[in-house]
Amino acid sequence: MRLAKVLATLFLLTSFAFGQDVPLSANLSTKDKSQAIDDVSVQIDVKGGKKPYKYVWNNEDISIYNKKFNGWSEGDSIKVTVIDANLDTVKVTGYVKPNSFSEHVNNGMKPAVSLLQDILFANVWSDTVKVKEFVLKAPFALSTASPKYVLKEWVKKDGEEVKHLEIIAILKEGDNEFPFYAMGDGTLMHGEHKGKKVVAGDEVSFINKRGNLSEKILGKIDYSSPQPFYFKNLTNKSQGIPLIVLWLVAGAFFFTFKMGFIQFKGIRHAIDLVKGRYDNPSKEAGEVTHFQALVTALSATVGLGNIAGVAIAISMGGPGATFWMILAGLVGMASKFVECTLGVKYRILKEDGEVSGGPMYYLSRGLAKRGPGFKQLGKVLAILFAILCVGGSLGGGNMFQVNQAFNQLSEIPGWEGFSSYGLYFGIGMAILVGIVIVGGIKKIASVTDKIVPTMVGIYVISALVIIGFNYDNLGHGFSTIITGAFNPDAMYGGFIGVLILGFQRAAFSNEAGVGSAPIAHAAAKTDEPVSEGIVAILEPFIDTVVVCTMTALVIIFTGYAQDPEGLEGAALTSAALSSSLGDWSLYVLSFAVVLFAFSTMISWSYYGLKAWTFVFGQSKMSDLIYKFIFLVFIVIGASVGLGAVIDFSDLMILGMAFPNILGLLIMSGEVKADLKDYFSRIKSGAIKRFK
Repeated sequence: MRLAKVLATLFLLTSFAFGQDVPLSANLSTKDKSQAIDDVSVQIDVKGGKKPYKYVWNNEDISIYNKKFNGWSEGDSIKVTVIDANLDTVKVTGYVKPNSFSEHVNNGMKPAVSLLQDILFANVWSDTVKVKEFVLKAPFALSTASPKYVLKEWVKKDGEEVKHLEIIAILKEGDNEFPFYAMGDGTLMHGEHKGKKVVAGDEVSFINKRGNLSEKILGKIDYSSPQPFYFKNLTNKSQGIPLIVLWLVAGAFFFTFKMGFIQFKGIRHAIDLVKGRYDNPSKEAGEVTHFQALVTALSATVGLGNIAGVAIAISMGGPGATFWMILAGLVGMASKFVECTLGVKYRILKEDGEVSGGPMYYLSRGLAKRGPGFKQLGKVLAILFAILCVGGSLGGGNMFQVNQAFNQLSEIPGWEGFSSYGLYFGIGMAILVGIVIVGGIKKIASVTDKIVPTMVGIYVISALVIIGFNYDNLGHGFSTIITGAFNPDAMYGGFIGVLILGFQRAAFSNEAGVGSAPIAHAAAKTDEPVSEGIVAILEPFIDTVVVCTMTALVIIFTGYAQDPEGLEGAALTSAALSSSLGDWSLYVLSFAVVLFAFSTMISWSYYGLKAWTFVFGQSKMSDLIYKFIFLVFIVIGASVGLGAVIDFSDLMILGMAFPNILGLLIMSGEVKADLKDYFSRIKSGAIKRFK
């Protein structure tokens, strides 16, 4: 009897001991796969607590479902909070020290990138983004390597009220089961796929138009009142007005009113000038024609901003963002007019006919006329602009371009092995660019006046074919854009959010007010600065109003505006084209991207050279040193991943807008007077029409 009591007591004690939950603990392990940047793999292993676990990363793009991540950057701190079903938490941290040269360079540039971003993208106004609903997509299906998950059961019924992070469904893969959480408090609505309700047993992914695995929309949560938008790591999105965007757009609106809406009044005259109808048969000062100056400037702006920028705007802000891109392009035409007029007015003509012009010269020479104080200000602004321009030419106008062109070719189906030939691609591009830029602006202009019409033609024809297929829906397409602009129902929601997003992508695309185009336009053969400024207004019109609108319509007509399938940027535009025209269009688009990159690089080499010689003096040796550095950076951009370096130098292009627009505002009065005088002389016949 005593033995039985002892055994019973021991059983109760062991049952109690083993019945207790093991305390929640977690371990973070990392592995740096190679000497390349941004290739750290991170894994979280959890013990104890109560399943299921949530993983809250210090990266908004990593889902709370992910306990693994590949692609962390060396030198960045890793912080993950693990939450179990009892809401117990444990925090784990990690750090991978940079080892290789490229990793050290990338990590060393991050403070500079952060500083420049803090300045350029400082929010003048900011607020939390709120949305009316949250679309529920399977959190695992985007990777083509993912196993096939199915919906085991709905825990919550269709139309049932749910709470934030409450389990609403169970997903299953083999014997493994995973919870599916609600995001926000609201009413759960089970989704439909191809006209049928999503029910237990359905796969949570599907084969999309591109033949790849994509997330199925499982349903949505309707909010009774707008709630904050949640990122994948449960943080909330805020929408601000970046300082650089406000600076560019405010300047554009000021110049629009100051110049009496020159972008509309001068459009017909601009076309006549490009056609050469006012070209004096006797030689005028300059190196290139109006048309060549225009296409040289266009070659630096028409490119990835049109292919990727529009797609980013639509995927984040919906089709309505396109409307604000168009508006920003229209007002940006006035900025181009002012800066390109001054570019010609204050250029320097050498005895051999070579021209040097751009913001460096009108900031220093133009402001000097206003007195000693303005003279010193002009010198500072000119040097600042020149330094930023050199940096921008090597990064955003060079490394970024060749890097994106190489990546585009590497993603062509069947060309996967091409990704290992970055060094050779970079050398090939460097040789081609070198052949052109050694000849100076005349050689550059003679190449761009052939390449730009070709590349724009290829892209525009492809877009027009798709638009032609959907001619009957053209009215609906524009209606979608306009409706979305004023009644946005986009992922990132809100009228202000969509407006700012559209303005931002347009400003980055056409570079109006940045100060790059006046360097090219300064070389135009004309004795009338205002005439070149009027020619320049065509640039944002072609870049943003025409090409960007076509891209937007293609994305809308192919259905990707409604469901981007997790894509954004150039990948989204590529998918839209190939879904309608077939995979052969990927080759066409890739060829166009390479031409875009090539023409952008040769134009930016000229911009950077003029800024370089302004700082270091003009001589053959100075020219050769810059051109050699530029060509070396092409090879680096194609063969080595230097993310933070490219980011920093790309941001320098936007930084050019600060000194440039400040100078334009100060000198806008004299440009207005020159404009009035110019049109009065055309009216009186003092300026003759020759054709």
